[in-house]
Order: sequence, then C-alpha cells, then structure tokens
Amino acid sequence: MNAEFFAEWFRRQGYRVLRTSSSYWYEAGPRIYQAFPYDWIIEPSEEELRGLLLKNNAIALRYSTPAGSAEGKISYHVVCENMDYDLKCLCRQTRQNVKRGLQSVNIELIPLARLATEGWNLRRDTLERQGRTGAETKEWWHRLCMSAADLPGFEAWGAMNNGHLVASFLGFRCDDCYHLLHEQSSTAHLESRCNNAIFYLVICEALKRDGISKVFFCVQSLDAPVSMDQFKFRMGCTAKPVRQRVVFHPWIRPVVNNLTHKMVSEIFQRNQGNRLLAKAEGMLRFYLEGKRPPEQQDLPECLIESKNELSTTAFFAGGQEG
Repeated sequence: MNAEFFAEWFRRQGYRVLRTSSSYWYEAGPRIYQAFPYDWIIEPSEEELRGLLLKNNAIALRYSTPAGSAEGKISYHVVCENMDYDLKCLCRQTRQNVKRGLQSVNIELIPLARLATEGWNLRRDTLERQGRTGAETKEWWHRLCMSAADLPGFEAWGAMNNGHLVASFLGFRCDDCYHLLHEQSSTAHLESRCNNAIFYLVICEALKRDGISKVFFCVQSLDAPVSMDQFKFRMGCTAKPVRQRVVFHPWIRPVVNNLTHKMVSEIFQRNQGNRLLAKAEGMLRFYLEGKRPPEQQDLPECLIESKNELSTTAFFAGGQEG
C-alpha cells in the first residue's frame, strides 16, 4: 500500500494535495501545508521548498527532517518499532490494565461505516476530555471515515462491550509502516481499560503482518502538551528524535520574530479555545526555536532522559542521522 492511497484519502475529504520530489503535502490549514505520510523524514532542497511556497502562494510548510539537520525544532515521532512487542515490554501497572481491558472487551476489525456512525459518539467524548469540544463535527467525522471506505490499506478496529462500540481506531498501512490515525473511546467505559486493550492488541496485530517494521502514532503536536503522549509511552511506544521544520513564505519571514510571537501568544491567552490561534502560536514558536542552536532549544520532556546519548550523536554533534 503506497502513499498515493493516503493522498487520495485527503483529496476525497476536500483537502488540496500537492506532490514534490521529496514528499506529499496537504493543506492542513488555510494555505498551511503539512508533509505526509507523517512518518517520512525528509530533506527537501531550499529550491524545492521555495517553489512549493511561491507556486502555491502558501503561507507556511511543516515537515519532519533528520535529527542531524542544521535547522528545525528538536522534536520527536511517537512510534513502536519493537518487533518483540508483548506484555513483557510494559510496566506492571500497564500490564494489569491491558489484561483487565482484554477481559472487558472484544476487539476486532469493523466496517468503516460503523466507525463513521457509532464512532462519532466516541470521538465526541474524546474531544470533550481533551478540552476541544466543538473542534470537529459529526459531518466532518463521517466524511473522514467514508473517504477511506474503498481505499486499499485503510481499516477500522473496534472494542466492543456487550455489543456496544466503546473504543476504536482508524488505521492505514503505507509500505512498511502501520499508521494509527485516529483513536477515540467512550468516557463511560474508561474504567474498563478499553483504551489499554485496543492499543495493545492493534500494535501486536500490526507488527505480526509481513513487511511491517513499525507502528506510527503521531508527530509532536504544535499546541498540545507533551503529557498528551504519556499514555502512548506507557503502552510501550518510544519517542524517535527528529527535527520539525516550519518554513514561511519569503515575503512573510521578515515579520516572523519574537515580537510577533509574543503578540500572538497574548491574543491566544485571551482566546484559549481558538484552535487557529493555538496552531499559529505553535508554528511561530517552532519556527523561531528551530533557528536556534540545539543547546539553546527546549528539549521535549520525553527526550530529556536520553539527553546524554543525544548529545554525542544527532542533535548536538551536528552529524547526520544514520
């Protein structure tokens, strides 16, 4: 299954999709382009980036580049690359939660149509827990799910309790990587540990498949706290060091500075629920921090424990990732 199916999924949802020599890009926000597949770590030339910005009148681009690159915010991908992944990889408490969850729910592949309908209640619960009520709509969710209905590589996983869907995943296989794109669960059933169960079983099942070498969850968010990823780390995932690079249109760069960032941050503090402002603040912060030497950047909490190792390799030695 290749990246073109991923691109078609975005097109069907109404996103504009572009292709360059290094990657695919979709318009994640108004004239803001995100590179995908998300696990790709790319090194586009400055000429390629400039052409992409100018030809499409884009405001900014965002992509992941090797940890040893000369520029970019020190960041990470949340992945599981442990081909021996099993319960022994988890701490005692998490193992108990997984076992309890597996006793409470049945987990199996479900039709995407069921994810599109029953899955919305789970999605709404998840958004409420994250403080993002109203960020998505039922119509948006239905379109997202059904856009994948006949595309190779896409599938839905469901955790059932007495026949009721209580947790779900939208997954997609792209070459050797299994992407877990969207996970949602019922607030009323969290105590059953359905989240632990579905995370564990889907990772296990994905890594058993021929040709799969990793399960990819997410790129470090622009605006969410790192604590949002702690559950994934407890489930045996790791933080793979990368640099996230934000590139602004040449006409905009002269006004992207610390003063601009401060102004946007202050406006956002008065409008905490504004998702567009949250993303704008994150883009400015990642851009400005990515211009600094690694030793002057804030290291994400999940990378602090490996700082000594990192200091002799990618980020701080200036060497290229192997």
